[in-house]
This record gives sequence, structure tokens and C-alpha cells, in this order.
Amino acid sequence: MQIEFNKMGNGLVPAIIQDAKTNKVLMLGYMNQEAFEKTKADKKVTFYSRTKERLWQKGETSSNFLLVERILLDCDQDTLLIYVTPQGPTCHKGTDTCWGEENAPNDILFLTELQDFIDQRKKEMPEGSYTTHLFNKGIRKITQKVGEEAVETVIGAMANDNENFLYEGADLLYHLIVLLTYKGYRIEDLVRELRSRHK
Repeated sequence: MQIEFNKMGNGLVPAIIQDAKTNKVLMLGYMNQEAFEKTKADKKVTFYSRTKERLWQKGETSSNFLLVERILLDCDQDTLLIYVTPQGPTCHKGTDTCWGEENAPNDILFLTELQDFIDQRKKEMPEGSYTTHLFNKGIRKITQKVGEEAVETVIGAMANDNENFLYEGADLLYHLIVLLTYKGYRIEDLVRELRSRHK
């Protein structure tokens, strides 16, 4: 990663900090080469403070560290995008972001997390895992489970049993993702199909 630290004339580059799970932008800071190297080494975001004129690790006094997940460099090689897992509020004013926004998880994004988990299960096939059991049994068993859960979801809906309806609906969605994975697809493929119809 060749970063152009001297492009702005002060040895600093902007570093945009984004939550790796929610994709919410948390803050903007600046790094010099030393701050960048420390960030990579410690896996915790360290900035160069222009007011204090020294390195400053986010969380050094509050313990609200920003744990580094991934670092990207832009096309001009002078701006960093750092994906993090925040260990508490990011802003010194106690808010989740420096813009006062709430950094709440977007529940729909959990489907991608679940898809990644099921992909990993298919790759590793750990013993004792229900998902592994389904993959081992093959398409007949998986499609049978999708059918069973669909029927149970309908029964819950028709009986006006909302708790059971949601429980069985979650089972249906899980087994559908397993089926998609078995067939070499992901939940995003269904989303793309829906989006194409929406046009």
C-alpha cells in the first residue's frame, strides 16, 4: 500500500472511519506515516492529532477503541477508508458518530452475515453442526425442510399465532438460505431478482 503522505504538504492523509458491520461512517481523522504504521501493528486506530501535535490512539483515555477490520486506499492514494469494530461511542461527546447519528445495526444486513456463516459451514463442514448435517443429506432433505417450514409458517399465519408465525418464518428463511448455498447461490441473488422485477 503506497500512501501519498506528502500530497497535502503536511505529511497527513484523511482517514474515514466506517463501522464494518453497520456501514455507518463514524468519524474522520488524519494520519501520518507513523500513525498508519501503529494502526496496522496494534489493530487499533491511531491518528495524528493536529491540535496536540502528537499521535493519538482513539480510546486511549475512554477505552472506546476502534478495532481495525480492513484498510482501503483510494484511487489517488491519498485517502484511507478504515473499517472498524467500535468498542463504544466514537465521538468525544459520547455519541455513536461524530455527526450525532445512532450507529444501530441494520437488521436486514444480518442476512448477509447469516449467508456468510452458512457459506463457511459448507466450506468447513464441522462435525456436530446441523447445517453440515443438511449439506451431507443433500438436496432431497434440504428441500423437504424448506417445504415443511413453509407449511408451518402458513399454519402459524392462518391460526393468527404471530409468535409461531415469526418463529417458523425464521426457520423457513434459514433453510432457504441453506438451499441457495447448496445450489451455489446466495440470498443476494434473490434480492437481485426482486430488484429487477421492481423496475
